[in-house]
Amino acid sequence: MPHVLRHCFLGLVASCLLLTSCDKKSEADPSIAGIAVANPDFSTLENAAVRGGVVEVLTNKNPDDPAGNFTVFAPNNAAFSRLGLNTADDLNSLQKDFLTSTLLYHVANGTLAAPNLLPNSTSASAFKGVTRRIINRGGYLYVNGSRILLTDVKASNGTIHIIDKVLLATNADIVQSAVALASAQVFVQPELTYLVEAVLYCDLAPALTATPGSAPLTVYAPTDQAFKNLLAQLLGRPSTSPADIRLLPKATVTAVLLNHVVAGGKFTSELPEGGTNTSLGGGTLTFGAFTNGTLPVRSTGNGTATANMVIPDVQCTNGVVHVIDKVLLP
Repeated sequence: MPHVLRHCFLGLVASCLLLTSCDKKSEADPSIAGIAVANPDFSTLENAAVRGGVVEVLTNKNPDDPAGNFTVFAPNNAAFSRLGLNTADDLNSLQKDFLTSTLLYHVANGTLAAPNLLPNSTSASAFKGVTRRIINRGGYLYVNGSRILLTDVKASNGTIHIIDKVLLATNADIVQSAVALASAQVFVQPELTYLVEAVLYCDLAPALTATPGSAPLTVYAPTDQAFKNLLAQLLGRPSTSPADIRLLPKATVTAVLLNHVVAGGKFTSELPEGGTNTSLGGGTLTFGAFTNGTLPVRSTGNGTATANMVIPDVQCTNGVVHVIDKVLLP
């Protein structure tokens, strides 16, 4: 979309948002929750707020701010759709506690207006004070890996900035976060069970655990299906259990795992389009075009086949995890 048309489109969105809100509510500035209810492009956010128990919070004034304000980075319906969350029923695939924490991660105390969204600045969230980072990429602002589409939508109890991806944070290190997924503490269905088994098999948990002074990491975490697809090729039969990982040589699995880890915690908004990173195993990871907020990634052993980011930009206490749909072979 040309630059001029893009600004016209965003301006139209803002106008429609405010007009629809005023039509639905008699007051000039409805609450943050009221704006979500009034605008159909936030129906999934509305449903999430109901299930996550934060509607009352976003309807009332903020008792922890002298002016009574919140700032909310609000994912639109398309942002939730990236995670396969399109309806109220879809939200039941997430554990309620995780959904509530995720929603609170989008909330900050006080007013964080557009002029204060400065590149490399951080702000604390209502999720146990876990911070978010503002990043400039190509002249556009991102909060972590989520592009800020529209700023400073006014509400009676604060300010809304619209974003194109749901912000995800665990308030745990990379190992604890993977274990939480594998033990169904995030999704109702377990995920990353093969990755956790592989990490334990290779004794790599200490290297991925946050310790005082440890450097941040970026981890590309293959889904269970990605491991099943690889194991089916290697074993000549379908894999039925994460324990099948242990049928492979430990040194081989270790080399593969280290090929998924890169020094430095990077969100998608910071990864090199068309560039490369060197993994901790010494392999080269090559990135494709930065499109719609993600980059495909491939490794030497995969030939021309690329891995797609199915859940990008999960912030952990010692780095960032991008869940991918293919195992990266060195």
